[in-house]
Amino acid sequence: MRIEILTRSHNRQGFDCGNADLNRYLRDTARQHREKGISRTFVLVDEENSSEILGFFTLASREILVEKLPEKYAKKYPSRAPAVKLGRLAVAKHMQKRGLGTHMMINAMDRVLKVCEHLGLIGFFVDAKNDEAVLFYHQFGFIPLPDNPLELFLPLATIRQAFRIG
Repeated sequence: MRIEILTRSHNRQGFDCGNADLNRYLRDTARQHREKGISRTFVLVDEENSSEILGFFTLASREILVEKLPEKYAKKYPSRAPAVKLGRLAVAKHMQKRGLGTHMMINAMDRVLKVCEHLGLIGFFVDAKNDEAVLFYHQFGFIPLPDNPLELFLPLATIRQAFRIG
């Protein structure tokens, strides 16, 4: 398997993760957002059938008001700080519960580290859809924001520690 940027050659119509909103985003919006510079969507494909999408995730930049962060982090930064947001993450229904979501999260965190070599940012954010999703993100070190337990933050230092980078 490999992860690559979404292109016209990928079968977006054939993807079904069981969530109509995520399916619709991939089918109707992801490529347009790439072309407009809004976000980047990456797809997980099998080497032998690279048109079939097994999963996908979307990354975008964002600005965070640091007053939203836990106090431990808020005092370290100016009032507004740059970050990366995981906009979406989905695995095809027939491939769920096989570790592909974890595989894509690790790849996404690695991409965040590569971005921070060229741009300043404080970490990685995600809006979890439900409590089950929160548990998934907690395993990577994401922490809830004080005013919204479904909005999660992964400090850059935590990502670096996970990848054992200074």
